[in-house]
Formats: sequence, structure tokens, C-alpha cells
Amino acid sequence: MSKDQPDQLISVAEQVGELLKDQDFRLTTVESCTGGWIAQSVTAVAGSSDWFERGFITYSNEAKHELVGVPDLLIIENGAVSGPVARAMARGGLDHSPADVAVAVTGVAGPDGGSAEKPVGTVFVSWAQRSGALRTERFLFKGDRAAVRAQTVVEALGGLIRFIHDESD
Repeated sequence: MSKDQPDQLISVAEQVGELLKDQDFRLTTVESCTGGWIAQSVTAVAGSSDWFERGFITYSNEAKHELVGVPDLLIIENGAVSGPVARAMARGGLDHSPADVAVAVTGVAGPDGGSAEKPVGTVFVSWAQRSGALRTERFLFKGDRAAVRAQTVVEALGGLIRFIHDESD
């Protein structure tokens, strides 16, 4: 990991790698507001080629549809920053890769783009397993754009660890 990565992020990315390797799982990421930061974080871990499959950067609505098959109507009805879209992104990541597990994020990093219902800092994270298991959480992070994005990466990876542990119990 690079020296500019927060210690917490380094630690959680390494833990993800150990867990995925132990479970013989391969990971795919589907990222909107983090723009590839999750994939960058996990691939900074030595040996990640053993457990990281691929990453999709689906920043635009068009990319969400074209790359991972999120239905346009789902985005129109719920907004790109929503639980249903995050779930569709995670499922789509699995549908468009041979990975065993996926993490997807969509949110409003700021400083603009927020609304009363979805203020800046609103992020939806979804985790999916090929087995069909699926979990989605909504977060409201504080801070500037960089802080919102960093917190999203840490929660996405930490949540992936909890999700895999919960599903394997």
C-alpha cells in the first residue's frame, strides 16, 4: 500500500485479502462515488491477483446500465443513489464476472448533488455472493468529498468482511 493510504484502509484491505484467500473467493467491485478507489486499495495488497477478479467503474447512469446491467427504469424510479440500484450493481458485478463475491457503492460525495432525502454524504453499499446472499446498507458520512469517499472505501471493505463471516456461519 502507498504511504498516503490511511492505516485503517491498509489494515482492512489486507484483512479482506486474507479472508478471500482463505474462503477461495474472488472479488469484483462495482464503484460509482469512489471511482475505483476500492479496487485500487485491494490491488495495492501484495498477492491480490490470487483473489481480486476485476473492477467496474460505473460513475454515470449509462455505465451502470451498460457495464453491469442496471435497468434504466430502476435508476429512473429510485435514483442512482439508492438501495435498489446498489443491489442491482452488486448482482450485476457477479453476472458480468466469474467472481464469487461483489461489493458495490453509489453515493453523493459532494460538495454538490445532495438533496433533502439524500444529503451529501449519503452512500449505499451492497454486498452479494454468488450463492444469492445479498446485503445493503445506507450510510451518512460527514466531512468533505475526500472524507466521504475514504469512509465509503473503509466501510465497503469492512462490511465485506462482516458479510462473508455472517454468510459462512
